[in-house]
Amino acid sequence: MEIDRKKGVHSESAVLVGVQLPDSHEESEPLTELAGLVESAGAEIVGRLHQRREAPDPAAYLGKGKLESLQQMVAAAEADVIVFDNDLSPAQVRNLEQATKVKVLDRTELILDIFSTRAQTHEARLAVELAQLEYSLPRLKRMWTHLSRLKMGVGMRGPGEKQLETDRRLVERRIVDLKRDLEKVLRRKEREVAARSDRMTVSLVGYTNAGKSTLLNRLTAGEVYAKDQLFATLDTRTRRWRLPSWGPVLLSDTVGFIRDLPHRLIASFKATLEEARQADLLLHVADASNPAVFDQIKAVHSVLAEIGIDQKDTLLVLNKADNADDKQLAVIESRYPGSVRVSAHTGDGLDRLESAVSEALSQGFVEADVVTAVGNGKLFAYLAKHGEILSRTFNEDRVAIHCRVPKKYLGRIAAGDAEVVVRTASDSGVLGGGNVDGGIVLPASDNALSDSAMDDVA
Repeated sequence: MEIDRKKGVHSESAVLVGVQLPDSHEESEPLTELAGLVESAGAEIVGRLHQRREAPDPAAYLGKGKLESLQQMVAAAEADVIVFDNDLSPAQVRNLEQATKVKVLDRTELILDIFSTRAQTHEARLAVELAQLEYSLPRLKRMWTHLSRLKMGVGMRGPGEKQLETDRRLVERRIVDLKRDLEKVLRRKEREVAARSDRMTVSLVGYTNAGKSTLLNRLTAGEVYAKDQLFATLDTRTRRWRLPSWGPVLLSDTVGFIRDLPHRLIASFKATLEEARQADLLLHVADASNPAVFDQIKAVHSVLAEIGIDQKDTLLVLNKADNADDKQLAVIESRYPGSVRVSAHTGDGLDRLESAVSEALSQGFVEADVVTAVGNGKLFAYLAKHGEILSRTFNEDRVAIHCRVPKKYLGRIAAGDAEVVVRTASDSGVLGGGNVDGGIVLPASDNALSDSAMDDVA
């Protein structure tokens, strides 16, 4: 263990270990991502060990020969901790610690440790604590290895088992309390997001360290924390973003994803990811300069599918284009033709991104003619709040309002004692325009929403 003179604290030295199995992810340079995680956790890397196996060894995950090599490496480097790029069972961790005489962490435990140091908000801290306790519950026995020093025998049996059961009950009780608290946080978060339903929302998602926070700061002149490190952001930040030729929208930053992100962590961060779940559009930010960009895009898709938002409208943003090879950019764009290349650092390509986002959001809007009574002030206010009124035509006690509104509000508008005629795109080749005879008519009787629906959102 060495002393970091700048910080005045001890920094642990770590040996990295990875076992490549036939069905596991393969990096062009093994243990590169694990090294980034370890450095983010504040440890110094003093050695690396990599092995290919058809199946992990049941006792120590590594083979016998590699385990001996690991023992020698740890002793020679005087390492403080061994970090595996795999998930280990409690028995494997115990056997490895006994063989090497140093602390052993697996990939999940390392990620949880980083999350615990970065969580700032109340809900993020709750989520991390819940994930850590659920991870540690089956591993409590390993944490009580010091009891083996007690002399067992007549009159000395049982204290370890009694303490272990006490700890298990305390952990289980705390898990129940945390789940209840997080459920309250989730319901509150859902109400907060629902209260902003009158505004279009865009959410940034992507692999950790892809540059989401930097992009948010560049687009909104915000001042959210942004740093070149893994999991710099754990808490959702929302800022107002004024799109040219469109108007203001809400842009949210979210926690970054990573390959093999622990399932319990995804479940715990459900409240934090609520912004992404309710967004009108997702901006999937990818690091175009990273050689493993395709694997990172695939990992993000997997996490989005796990939280049930993989079918949401998504625009791929190729960030860090200023550091990317032109040949690699061309390959990425050929596979994802609708992507937009930008550089959040230099600002290049942001105008193209704004245009693409405006176009994507417009696809959720329709132009319509709303015919209602002249005195229907509630409906007039609703249209002005949720859409754009283009023109009004009066005819005795009726008025025809030509407007642009989100598709999701058509039912509520029709519920407000009005007839809605949607102008189809085929009438003029673009969304809106043409005559209304070919449109879609939505009379009030065709929907199940009552006048109270108008009161809730007007």
